[in-house]
Amino acid sequence: MKILKILDDAELILVDLEVNLGKEVRNAPTLCVRYKGKIIPLNTAHDGRPILMREENAIPSEN
Repeated sequence: MKILKILDDAELILVDLEVNLGKEVRNAPTLCVRYKGKIIPLNTAHDGRPILMREENAIPSEN
């Protein structure tokens, strides 16, 4: 294993993420990264499985 690059513009954050599971709405603390102004979850709020840090996985902005 080797480090290819350190992302200076990335910040780890913990968010209270709400998800819709069919008719049920749940929320859970979720580890995320703030990168280039986007919030990208690093694990699922439902069961904690890891998610790749890709900009395509960013949470859509409410604005």
